[in-house]
Amino acid sequence: MNISPDQITAIILAGGQGRRMGGIDKGLQNFKGAPLALHALLRLQPQVGSVCINANRNLGVYEGFGVHVICDKEANFPGPLAGMHAALYEADVPFLVTVPCDVPSFPADLVEKLKAPFEADPSLQLSVASTAGRSHPVFCMMRIDVYENLDEFMRSGGRKIDAWYAKLNHAVVEFDDEDAFHNVNTLAELKELESRA
Repeated sequence: MNISPDQITAIILAGGQGRRMGGIDKGLQNFKGAPLALHALLRLQPQVGSVCINANRNLGVYEGFGVHVICDKEANFPGPLAGMHAALYEADVPFLVTVPCDVPSFPADLVEKLKAPFEADPSLQLSVASTAGRSHPVFCMMRIDVYENLDEFMRSGGRKIDAWYAKLNHAVVEFDDEDAFHNVNTLAELKELESRA
């Protein structure tokens, strides 16, 4: 089975509270002269058919990037799983890829590698990125028909991505460059990453 880019929508998860940045909107913090979420958008666009952003504030700013903005279906910023849940609910193509807004240099072949296990196994439900045996749960690709499973998991109080997909038929995809998945949690980390880049 061959999966073409137009069968895949990607969602940039920018709906969090940014607690470790003092409550500011992490996706709108500048990295090399542009917002973090915009870096993710430009990196994703060549890899998929369409990209949208999950956000819960500053919606007009995100809409200014020229993409569809999706808000969580639940209040109180329940975390990245809520962004996945909202995107799955709205998705109208067979596959969804998720990335966080705070990793500006994720691999340019992320989607190509995440989709390979699906092309080999039509029964697969989800693939997740990993480096050196450590999974990066927010970087994953899933069939949109996992929505009901996720909905049930969240209704039962589940919030951890890896606890959810552990029960799905999933594949772990190894990447070589661990630095490519380095995320920023504080403004100091953002400055440090910018100086290294």
